[in-house]
Amino acid sequence: MAAGTAAYVPPLLAGPAPALQWQGSVEVARGRGLRGPWQQNESRYDFVDDPSVALDDAGEAAIAWVDQARKAVLFQRYSAEGKPLLAQPVDVSRQPRTFSWLPRVALAPGLPRRVWVLWQEIIFSGGSHGGEMFMARSQDGGKSFAAPVNLSRSVGGDGKGRVNREVWHNGSHDLVAGPGGVAYAAWTEYEGPLWLSRSVEGGAAFSRPVRIAGEQAPARAPSLAVGADAALYLAWTLGDDDAADIHVARSMDGGQSFAAPVRVAASPGYSDAPRIAVDAQGVLHLVYAESSAGPFGSYRVFYTRSRDGGLGFEAPQAISDRLPPGFTSAAFPELALDARGRVFVLFELFRTPREPSLGLALAISGDRGRSFSPAVMVPGSVDPGGGFNGSSQGLLMRKLAVNASSHVAIVNSSLKQGSHSRVWLLRGSLPR
Repeated sequence: MAAGTAAYVPPLLAGPAPALQWQGSVEVARGRGLRGPWQQNESRYDFVDDPSVALDDAGEAAIAWVDQARKAVLFQRYSAEGKPLLAQPVDVSRQPRTFSWLPRVALAPGLPRRVWVLWQEIIFSGGSHGGEMFMARSQDGGKSFAAPVNLSRSVGGDGKGRVNREVWHNGSHDLVAGPGGVAYAAWTEYEGPLWLSRSVEGGAAFSRPVRIAGEQAPARAPSLAVGADAALYLAWTLGDDDAADIHVARSMDGGQSFAAPVRVAASPGYSDAPRIAVDAQGVLHLVYAESSAGPFGSYRVFYTRSRDGGLGFEAPQAISDRLPPGFTSAAFPELALDARGRVFVLFELFRTPREPSLGLALAISGDRGRSFSPAVMVPGSVDPGGGFNGSSQGLLMRKLAVNASSHVAIVNSSLKQGSHSRVWLLRGSLPR
């Protein structure tokens, strides 16, 4: 395994996908389809969007999303059978004067009633771009949340992942919860700094943000993963670079310090939207999208893994070369693992690079990432009413969750301008 350039190897396709049994669709929220011109926090927005999901060991799904008419992050919890467990969705953000975008939700391992939600609050604090990172915590499974805490308090336009000066995606942040109820949040600013904050005092407060990267080139699209023995991994890509590569850094003291980052699979293409996860054996899994034609071309999804704690990675394999009929591009992958070492990769589907995403595909490895099934369309992932996939603010999202028992939860959203918007939940499972 090489720490720098890794040659591409053809994908190892393992035949049909494992027999994942789907349980149908549950509508989480429905709204209008009004998205008027951008006028900062006075914009006429009336739609639901931006879902994020986490699963506990019992199969209960914790979902956060936004209602733009209310300018609110909302939360609901669903049973393994798809029944809502709260009488009404809970307003997490409680700031109706400013828009809230692209939440992340996380559950603390071994503490299923501890819930964290991280999101962008579109506050204009004097910089060129609005956005600050807010966090709220629940200790009763999401029935109630403590008052939101501003983690960033900056003028930098937090949560923005820059492709170049004119183009960026919101949602450039991530959240992960580790053993003992410790949570970590990472985000980037429009100008490029990458920041990390971790919970202290039993999760009641957060540390002052520490700058991890972004000095030479803007950092974009961070992803976090927690391993054993206080190991914390952080991956990101770069902006202002049509040949950007993925970078991974490791901390062995719970995020207090990081080793020098490793550049993964250097190539002439544009690599974007990394997602990482650590399995029980300490193997670090990584997926990302890459375009040979720069950031605005067609993408393929690649997978690689590291067996030495992120110091070196295997040659990446393309796992999206056999797409469902009618699609030419696959991007914005998401990654999850179960207790048996099976690897689940979800990604957005595009008919052409210029069209919005329409539907989701899933590829599964049953042998810890050595080989993958061909990607299959997720049943029910296309809005029957003709809406395109959310998020309207950017596709850096967390739509996939898998628990140790191989229960799968996928959330999606859609918007059809002038008609409707939806957020919905799809559930499935693999035999153990």
